Amino acid sequence: NSGRGGTYAGRGRKGQGARAGGGMAPYFEGGQLPFVRRLPFRRGFKSIFRVRYTPISVTALEERFEAGDTIDPEKLVQVGLLHSVDEPYKVLGGGEMSKALEVGAPRFSQGAREAIEAAGGTCKDLADDYRRAGMGRPHRRQR
Repeated sequence: NSGRGGTYAGRGRKGQGARAGGGMAPYFEGGQLPFVRRLPFRRGFKSIFRVRYTPISVTALEERFEAGDTIDPEKLVQVGLLHSVDEPYKVLGGGEMSKALEVGAPRFSQGAREAIEAAGGTCKDLADDYRRAGMGRPHRRQR
């Protein structure tokens, strides 16, 4: 209590706050139902390390590329389908494909693979090792 050594040391005269061990629990809200108890429905688990893949449809590739093009993250950034080269993405089907494209992606849906190959294109699997900060570290320090 540096600078609070005199008389009542910043605790006032009497009452709960003046006593040793007195005061209220951090979550006490003056008798109102505490916030913690007002949220019994907030259940479940949401992983903070989940990697979200940006969906890219076969139709979007069809519209933006010419037959025979090789598609990689750099090209997808150039045409505006991705924000950065390091962004995880997945090619999804659900559309027709008439151009033969060489598509490189970390993930393909089964429908997308079939659509690309049916049009005479190829699917090239890129490294799928995206991680969030802190992933893969042990919870406690190993002794």
